[in-house]
Amino acid sequence: MSDPRKPRIYPRKLPQQARSAASVAVILEAATQVLAKEGAQRFTTARVAEKAGVSVGTLYQYFPNNAAILFRLQSDEWQQTTDLLRRILEDTAKPPHERLRALVLAFIRSECEEAGMRVALDDAAPLYRDAPEAHAARASGHRAMQAFMREALPGASQATRDLAGELIVATFSAVGKRFSESPHTAAGIEAYAAAMADMFCAYLDRLASA
Repeated sequence: MSDPRKPRIYPRKLPQQARSAASVAVILEAATQVLAKEGAQRFTTARVAEKAGVSVGTLYQYFPNNAAILFRLQSDEWQQTTDLLRRILEDTAKPPHERLRALVLAFIRSECEEAGMRVALDDAAPLYRDAPEAHAARASGHRAMQAFMREALPGASQATRDLAGELIVATFSAVGKRFSESPHTAAGIEAYAAAMADMFCAYLDRLASA
């Protein structure tokens, strides 16, 4: 039984035609701009509709409320982040350390580029943190990291690999979020990511030699 206190977070309908898909894309782009500029506390369907140049009625054809728009933006962000992680970690043409360095840099860059929207989405996280899409994104990222750890630490136990993967993900996620709360130059981002990657690579080297 659904909780009447929780707002509906799924769309009213999915776009079936190119025109409808284009309308949804315009609404989501406007929502991204409003969210990044004004934050989740001032995020309303009326403001999004105004920014998108559509009527509130048109917006309501697809999204029942602002929570549903926020959830769609968050779901897209989960998917993009997970795809980024998987593409880098599954590139077996490159050695593990090189992939890890590329992952850290890509993640830190992404956090900095979308800092405003990410902070605002975090404010709305209680609405959807237990949604199936959230669990699916975490599970997909976990599988990719597990496969990577089997390559990076072939002689280690499964428990050691699991711990290493969890520590690395938790560290670059938490530190990356905090780092992105202040503006940084491209050179500063690269230097920070390289230092973090050095730490991770040294950690893996120690585990591999244990």
